[in-house]
Amino acid sequence: MEDGKLTVRAVERALDIMLCFTGATELTLTEIASRVDLHKSTVHRLLASLEGKGFIMRDAATDKYRLGYRLWELSANLSKEGDPGIILLPEMERLRDQLGETISLYVQDGLLRVRIQAVQSNQAIRRVAPVGARMPLYVGASSKVLVAFAEPALHEKLLASADWPTGLDQQAFLQQLSDTKLAGFATSVEEREPGAAAVSAPVLDRGGRLVAALAVSGPANRLTLEVMQEQAPLIMEAARRMGTMLR
Repeated sequence: MEDGKLTVRAVERALDIMLCFTGATELTLTEIASRVDLHKSTVHRLLASLEGKGFIMRDAATDKYRLGYRLWELSANLSKEGDPGIILLPEMERLRDQLGETISLYVQDGLLRVRIQAVQSNQAIRRVAPVGARMPLYVGASSKVLVAFAEPALHEKLLASADWPTGLDQQAFLQQLSDTKLAGFATSVEEREPGAAAVSAPVLDRGGRLVAALAVSGPANRLTLEVMQEQAPLIMEAARRMGTMLR
């Protein structure tokens, strides 16, 4: 039993190392060890195993690690059927061409939201939205949408989370959720990062179940509250069309 626990722990640690690369292309051994909070000798052994299986590559010139080609082999066999990130991409591109800003699609994963698809703005000054980025559910336009249109149990779990920021008023947050549900969309201005703004609407399937949050984001000096209010009907209509495309 003890050997089994050690094996599972090794798997969890290896997966934690892989997840370090969701926000970075290359990392040193020291950087990885710091992110997973493990001794460098332990991380080095795990990296050697991952490298041996092709999941991690090491650049001998820089002594940095990056994701290996084996992941491409696995991703080639991902099922595209029913994947909203694939199905809704053409509509996202159309909305980007219509509004000129970056378009993202988010889904809830526990107490986080994950960007599963993005179409970058073609403007010189734009907000870059990396696919796979994970963000907390208590801040941002898409977070408000994902929580407002979710089951009440998620509200309770989020408010009771140990990660809830001490300076964030829960009653004000609940009021934002109520306003979002009533309006059918949410906005945010510099809530998560300085200089950025976003407006988001829910994508509901034909049964009325929440699938994802569709978001338009860009510089706050371009996406003012007035502009976002004007664009909201277009975004909600795009989200409605997307919902009809999903089974």
